[in-house]
Amino acid sequence: MGEVQRVAEFRAALRRFQARSDQAARSADLTPQRYLLLVTIKGAPDGSERATVSEVADRLHMPQTTVSDLVARAEAVGLLRRVQSAVDGRMAHLSLTDEGERRLAGCMEALDNDRDELELALSSATRRMRSMGRPS
Repeated sequence: MGEVQRVAEFRAALRRFQARSDQAARSADLTPQRYLLLVTIKGAPDGSERATVSEVADRLHMPQTTVSDLVARAEAVGLLRRVQSAVDGRMAHLSLTDEGERRLAGCMEALDNDRDELELALSSATRRMRSMGRPS
């Protein structure tokens, strides 16, 4: 299989996962963007299950104003809450409400097999790239 075919195969796996993620989000009564917001906050790299608007914007590669609007709408429907930082009053930490947790858990459960499939596609692509003498 040629390099372009491998890239196309991997991109197809990514797109399948994205489409299934969007479908799972809608089934949990979330927009795809709200699903991304919730999973980004809950999956904070430091394990705190919270994030600032700036951190979310950086991780999602979105403008901070776009994320601020998304946060305001998610907060208005009860999916997340803001807690002012005790260290810096200009900063607020975002975390999921019980409703946000419930909806995200539904999405995560619905995507169990899809995540496994994507992980296999990524592992396969990594092995192929290594065998070609390219950095992974």
